[in-house]
Parts: sequence; structure tokens; C-alpha cells
Amino acid sequence: MLKGKIAVVTGGTRGIGYSIVKKYLENGAKVVLFGSRAETVDKALASLKAENAEWEVSGAYPNLKDGKSVEDAIAEVKEKYGRIDILVNNAGVSDSKKIDDYTSEHFANIMQLNVNAIMNAVMPVVKIMKEQGGGCILNTSSMVSICGQPSGVAYPTSKSAVNGLTWSLARELGPSGIRVNAVAPGIIKTDMVAALPEKMIQPLINAVPLRRVGEPEDIANAFLFLASDMASYVTGEILSVDGAMRS
Repeated sequence: MLKGKIAVVTGGTRGIGYSIVKKYLENGAKVVLFGSRAETVDKALASLKAENAEWEVSGAYPNLKDGKSVEDAIAEVKEKYGRIDILVNNAGVSDSKKIDDYTSEHFANIMQLNVNAIMNAVMPVVKIMKEQGGGCILNTSSMVSICGQPSGVAYPTSKSAVNGLTWSLARELGPSGIRVNAVAPGIIKTDMVAALPEKMIQPLINAVPLRRVGEPEDIANAFLFLASDMASYVTGEILSVDGAMRS
């Protein structure tokens, strides 16, 4: 479904991001994954190569909060491949801190990681996509961007901002042939969720109409569809993948 496409995936070393990278590789894309540190990038690349040595995948670890660092990393991808067809902004950080424990610095840090960092990647990539006549930008939102959560207010706030960014960029960039969409995952079996005790997992499952926690591959499948030509007339959408758990 993505044969010959060049994709950049931020936060691609583990969890949902890693599953997106793997899914794209399985479907013929060439992928550059961005991680936070050299060791996590190297570990992810080794794991992917162990699965299929023929996959064309490489990595980098720019500071996503530093616009120049991201711009330089994007420029290297463009220099190597000549184009960037897909940008997946998946990197981010969650939060569960109570409002009484908040500081302005903590709130600003969450927003910088979850919102500003996306724009740091979007701006240089949009220039490339306009030059080549189109492309696809995908963002990771969250179920809580729609319904909120009982603590960690910065996280749903940041993901609501991601939704606004997605809708607005879709309208602005549509005439340039650039589609912009987001995926809003629900409760997904990442390492953090998988480590929870059964007494905490079961109530979560009971709250999901489909009666299961989502798998990272469930989210990767949504990112695959939105990046593919099957979604060629889909833009400005926030695709909920949450088993209908929205409150």
C-alpha cells in the first residue's frame, strides 16, 4: 500500500510509533524513524532489521523541541531520498499530575513536546511537499482530546491543540495536494498499560464497548490507511480508534 513512499516517523522507537514504522515497512515504504536518544534508535533499528534485513529503515535523534535540530534532520532525509511523502508526528508525552501539583513550567513543557514539536517538523516538511506537489501529514491525537481526563490537564489540552492544528492545516494545505489527518487512540496495550495489575486492567476493559484494550497494531492500521491512496480524498479528519470508549 505504500510501495516506494518515503516516510518520517517521530517517536518511532517503541509502542505505537514502532508499530507504525513496522507496518509502513511491511507495506513497501522506506522509513526514517526519529527517537529521543541514540541508544533507543539503535535498539529499534536492530529489532526491525532482525525481523527483515531487506527493510530500508534508518534513524536519527534530533531534539524535537529545537526547530533547527529538526530542520537539519529533515534536510538529511530530503538529501538522501529526494522527497518526503509521509510525515507521522507521533512523539509526545502523557501526563497525570494533579492541578494542585502543577507549575507553569510543567504545563509549558508538555505543550512544547506535544504541540510545538509537531510544528517544528511540519514547517520544513511542508516546504518539501509543496515543491514535490503533495504529501501526507499524520498526527497522533488521543481519545482524551475529545472527552478530557480527570488529571494531567496539559495532556488533553495539548491533544486538543493537535486536533485544531490538523483541521486548520488540512484546509490550508489542501490546494497544495497535502492531506493532513490525525488518529485518536483510546487505551492501547503499550508497555505502560501492559505492566498494570489485572485489578486495574479489568475495569478499563469493562468500560470499552468492544471489551478489550487496543493493540498498537490497531493504531498502526489506521495510520496505514490514512497514509495510503485508499484515503486520497480524506483530509482534516480525527480518526478515533478507541473501541467507542469516549467518556
